[in-house]
Amino acid sequence: MKIKFFSFLMAAGFAALMFSGCSKMPQAEIDSAKAAIDSAKFAGANVYLPEALMELEDSLEAVMVNLESQSSKFIKNYGEVKEQLEKVTVFAHEVQDRTLAVKEEMKAETQAIIAEVNTVIAENTNLVLQAPKGKEGTSALQAIKSEIATIETHVIDAVSLYDNDDIMGAHTKALAAKDKAMSINEELKTVIAKYKGATRK
Repeated sequence: MKIKFFSFLMAAGFAALMFSGCSKMPQAEIDSAKAAIDSAKFAGANVYLPEALMELEDSLEAVMVNLESQSSKFIKNYGEVKEQLEKVTVFAHEVQDRTLAVKEEMKAETQAIIAEVNTVIAENTNLVLQAPKGKEGTSALQAIKSEIATIETHVIDAVSLYDNDDIMGAHTKALAAKDKAMSINEELKTVIAKYKGATRK
């Protein structure tokens, strides 16, 4: 009889211990999830993966709603909340890793765009020398030279943004400079081709 009673006490004690663990506010898990989200933000998730970050923050908010619901109950059970917080933490680390990967890809792409723009600028400068210099051509070429100078400034700005770790800003600025440089390149080639065609006749 004593053995059965002792076994009952052991089982009851174990159950109480388990219940105590589930009824305790999971503060460590809350702090861990929030810290992981902050790390994702610091990595630049708001810039490079804004949708993923929004989903992440929504997930945490949903867990906190569940937490509030459990906190208001007489008998609290935070077991499910704890599991959800752990999932949020894992998700936050995934978002951070993906953010860093996207940023590295954009770095490489930005460097390539800047190099390409510089090549096109050099080609455009050479094409200006080949373009017809007639009365109307001279003023048009002056305007093109001014546009080329502006593009060069944009490239310098893009490099500065890149050096200051604003990769998204640098990418946007470099891409705009490329589009403008390519437009001028096509314009000059068209004008030169027409001029050469007219002189052959």
